[in-house]
Amino acid sequence: MTQAVILAGGKGTRLAERLKGRPKPLVDVEGKPLLEHQIHALAHHGIDDVVVLVNHAADQIQAFFEQHPFPCRVRLIDDGEPRGTAGALLACLDELEDRFLVVYGDTLFDIDVGHMIAAHEAASADATLLLHPNDHPADSDLVEVDESGRILAFHGYPHADGAELRNLVNAAFYIIEKKALLAWRHFPTPSDFAKDLFPAMVRAGAHIAGYMSFEYIKDLGTPKRLDKVEKHLRSGVVERASRKQPQKAVFVDRDGTLNALRDYVRRPDDLELLPQAAEAVRCLNNAEYRVVVVTNQPVLARGECSVDDLRRIHNRLESKLGAAGAYLDAIYFCPHHPDAGFAGEVPSLKIACGCRKPEPGMIREAMDAMNIRSSESWMIGDSTADMLVAERTGLRSVLVETGEAGADGKFVATPDFRFADVGAAASFIVDVYPRLAVIVEGFARKILPGDLVLIGGLARSGKSTIAGVLKSELLKRGVGAKTVSLDRWLRPESERQPGLLGRFALEEARHDLEGWLAGGATDKEIPSYERLRRSRGRPGRMVLESDTVLILEGVPALLADWQGPRRIWRLYVEASETPRRARVEADLIARGLADGPEAAQCYEQRQEDETPLVSASRAAADHVLDLDPSFSLTPHDH
Repeated sequence: MTQAVILAGGKGTRLAERLKGRPKPLVDVEGKPLLEHQIHALAHHGIDDVVVLVNHAADQIQAFFEQHPFPCRVRLIDDGEPRGTAGALLACLDELEDRFLVVYGDTLFDIDVGHMIAAHEAASADATLLLHPNDHPADSDLVEVDESGRILAFHGYPHADGAELRNLVNAAFYIIEKKALLAWRHFPTPSDFAKDLFPAMVRAGAHIAGYMSFEYIKDLGTPKRLDKVEKHLRSGVVERASRKQPQKAVFVDRDGTLNALRDYVRRPDDLELLPQAAEAVRCLNNAEYRVVVVTNQPVLARGECSVDDLRRIHNRLESKLGAAGAYLDAIYFCPHHPDAGFAGEVPSLKIACGCRKPEPGMIREAMDAMNIRSSESWMIGDSTADMLVAERTGLRSVLVETGEAGADGKFVATPDFRFADVGAAASFIVDVYPRLAVIVEGFARKILPGDLVLIGGLARSGKSTIAGVLKSELLKRGVGAKTVSLDRWLRPESERQPGLLGRFALEEARHDLEGWLAGGATDKEIPSYERLRRSRGRPGRMVLESDTVLILEGVPALLADWQGPRRIWRLYVEASETPRRARVEADLIARGLADGPEAAQCYEQRQEDETPLVSASRAAADHVLDLDPSFSLTPHDH
């Protein structure tokens, strides 16, 4: 038997205009009393015994029970007088089972109770509190936990000036062992669980655990909050936040992506958010993405930062995000580093592990813990390790041109998309990608396993972005696909000939791909491309199965001879000239290849030796995409 106690004694003064003489538990929520929503949600998650504690308008609630059959046992206890949340429960402790769930009577929720009970049992806790972040931690009561999840302290609002606390809010949803309360049954009343009893228990050494959850729970104690909850019910927000529903997530690197890259962050004062970071996280929060930081922190293995130091650093990160109305659902960090030889290093952490990016351990752990679906999820980072871990875990990857900007050179990995910063990346994920997916949908449905897709067009018209979207949409349909940029085969500066075709070694590209082009599979090394330097990097391995869809994108993609047994699709991407010119010149300047006048001169030169040839290839295309009428692409789109 699993028992729940609903604390339903409040009068609902702030909701008086909506109650129309009814007690707060019977407030109408989308056509049903709140109490009915709560009992059905509890029964759905395995609760078979519900105790409702009341002291205001108990006769109305009793009449409601008599008129409504429920799928579990429900009984009412009138505690006679206001005693506070803790006082009311302690007064009827003898009526309760050995373990019970406590729910507040002004919340709407959908919580996987079984999962929470399992965590409670694994912790051997006296009580377990559901904790979650919110978008206003500065005026919320916050909870402090250690690395194991044990609650160390409660920090009531208002917080001390300059306090940097983790964004963990008590959601008022508890699992409690009855035996843990026996010594507290004469605790002074009225008393509140969060403000009085739980802090006293922690000070006395009780093991109270925190259970971090993204699941839906909101209080609706004011008309504004009630309206918001009803909107969430109608729009499906409540249902989509269920742990039983696969979640979509954006995994985000920390240093160089969210905060400025300055050597290592060893102290809280070393952490400085990048300008677009909070706006980006808030954008993802509002779009119902779980936002999960995954960060390598070798400073722990090197002995330059303790776990307590790192906790304070992350508290600062969460406080700064929270001040801007943004929050993280979780932070995962790898403390290891494989190389020894640092003064003060921690030997036990100097190991090769499965969690240090590009190893997939942190992301796999988060996916399992939060029921995250990789095909709907993303990785945003500034390094090749971030791009490679995305590839290994089936995530769409976005490289930002802050921090390392992909120039670290440690691994050979090509991002699906590239943007100036995390703000532009988040905007693309939330606003632009869904519209591009609609645009390519009809074309994508024509493509079959083993087809070759050529995507051509002038520089900075959107080719690589469309290639990334097309690849992702094919993978979602279960069609294996890979994108390869023809920039990989740009000739070294010393070997380039005049004109567009003189810059690309297309004959080399065809040779490298000949096994696959002939109808077979291939597994070989091909050149990589370092975009910021516009030069070849070290070779990377390319594996193509015979039924893989190969998407070749680049300015000359429609100009080369790719004939063979493969079915070929030709896609031409075009853009309005004025914004395209701005993107070309901005890109040249950003990569240090030219200043303003030189960039304009380079653009004019390309207009002469590149534009006529590429524009003529439009006539051979099976499909033409013009993105500008629907989207304003950033200067960092290809």
